[in-house]
Amino acid sequence: MLNKLQVVVVLAGSLAVAGAASAQTPAQVEKGMQVYAAQKCSICHAIAGKGNAKGPLDGVGTKLSADEIHQWIVDAPGMTAKTKAPRKPVMKAYASLSKEDMAALVAYLQSLKK
Repeated sequence: MLNKLQVVVVLAGSLAVAGAASAQTPAQVEKGMQVYAAQKCSICHAIAGKGNAKGPLDGVGTKLSADEIHQWIVDAPGMTAKTKAPRKPVMKAYASLSKEDMAALVAYLQSLKK
């Protein structure tokens, strides 16, 4: 049985690892910008006034966690149903992105804070 101090140490360590895993590097954010452009995300979304104004992503990093952004990318229909998002057409899923591209895209979108 763990005592209270052991529980605190385990939780603190877990949080530190989680924080490090979600940390964005400038290189990752730059790569994410490239993935955003390559996937033509601006056809449906806008950032800083560039792209489709009906799907603004400005401040998305403030509104959604990295995991939520990831879920929107890989399972947009599921997230649309879960959040009752009114936007039509429903975003298609981009589950085929490489792990590296996915992490970079999430890091880029997570960097968009208000």
